[in-house]
Amino acid sequence: MMRTAFLSAAALAAALMAAPAASAQEVDVAFNAGVVSDYVFRGFSQSNEDSAVQGGVDVTAGSFYAGAWASEVDFGDTTDFEVDLYGGYRTEAAGVALDFGVVAYLYTDTPDDTDYDYVELKAGASRAFGPVTVGGVVYWSPDFFGVDEETTYVEGSLAFVPAEKWTLSGALGYQSLDVSDDYTTWNAGVGYALAENLLFDVRYYDTDVDVPIAEDRVVAGVKILF
Repeated sequence: MMRTAFLSAAALAAALMAAPAASAQEVDVAFNAGVVSDYVFRGFSQSNEDSAVQGGVDVTAGSFYAGAWASEVDFGDTTDFEVDLYGGYRTEAAGVALDFGVVAYLYTDTPDDTDYDYVELKAGASRAFGPVTVGGVVYWSPDFFGVDEETTYVEGSLAFVPAEKWTLSGALGYQSLDVSDDYTTWNAGVGYALAENLLFDVRYYDTDVDVPIAEDRVVAGVKILF
């Protein structure tokens, strides 16, 4: 299991919705950097329950986007970094925001006998109702991380903005695997904008998997946008 930013998908979607959309003629480049007390992806710690430094770049041109994101990881072997490359298309229909994309998850300094790198296709939708945003997303991979091959991950999310600078959000996801056992994961937390470009998030994660790196935990993170 791999990647997540410290903000949940719902919280990040709420933040993005507050920004003006780029026209077809505009190309917008944005950078981000941050640190988390534990890098958790789909309920599993990717940093052996230690802190991780993360950062990325996003390029948007009209409805199209592309980007790269990296984080420290610790799988108990020589692997040291995860690098994600992604791209996609965002649009809107009947008030519903749609997002279709592809993500490549790549790992550096992996042992020779491992099969970590993989690609996922993504389809997501969200709808805002005043201060509340409801969303859902599906990820599918033909050849997943490690021993698993065809897999599907489905997640529903909810975000609520009770006041300026504050976001309450949570998500419930189900990971279907063809070799390993399927599992359910969930998270809930609060985000606060310390400044216009400085975000803080505290989040609770848990799964129904009984292994140490997937047990319940609270993760704190700070992220700067520039």
